[in-house]
Amino acid sequence: MKTVLKKISEHKQAYYSLPLFLYMRDSSRTEEERLAFYPCMAHFTLSFGDLNKYILREEPATDVCQQRVNLHTYEDDHHWLWYLEDFSKLGFDHLCSPTTWMRFLWSEETRKTRILTYQLVALISKASAIERLAIIEAIEETGNVLFNTMLDLSKAIESRSGIELRYCGEFHFGLESGHSVGSDHIEIAEIPLDESTQANCLFLVEKVFELFEDWTHELLSHAKGGHTLVRIHL
Repeated sequence: MKTVLKKISEHKQAYYSLPLFLYMRDSSRTEEERLAFYPCMAHFTLSFGDLNKYILREEPATDVCQQRVNLHTYEDDHHWLWYLEDFSKLGFDHLCSPTTWMRFLWSEETRKTRILTYQLVALISKASAIERLAIIEAIEETGNVLFNTMLDLSKAIESRSGIELRYCGEFHFGLESGHSVGSDHIEIAEIPLDESTQANCLFLVEKVFELFEDWTHELLSHAKGGHTLVRIHL
């Protein structure tokens, strides 16, 4: 698995430099401007709980790798509650009517956000337990980049407003190690892979980063005002 983890690390470095994260680190903009994409994450973020509960998790686990996968899903399947908590604290509850929101979340403007969920389901449903571990490791590293970049914005907003942001801030980031929960990274690296399984894992890692990169471009478009819904009310 060492080769797979090395490839994930390489992808993470490139991911860190994507335009969305450069925009989020642009101190010439307000924190609100740099987080303006937040509502557009809703479909994927809420679906991610189901992805863990019903797609990644298989019980009873038939091998050690699936046990590792299952353990991780129990940590990740409820983070969407904190997303909704921050959604309200950031003032997004009053953007528009529920009907308008649903129309927006299933519109062409948020197509890549939905496709991210659906294509991850397709990849995971065909993957073995060890391949699912590779998928989780890749997903976790994309999340680590996002939440690390959000952290400074969250701290600034918290300092100014006195509002604790649990999803965007220190609380959530402290749980996002960038690796599968309950798995020792060294132990994962030492998992032996035959040539075919390694090739499959490398393909899956490549695909995961490709999907998430497409997603970041859609989020950036929203952050820059590429639609009519997003307004921060602090």
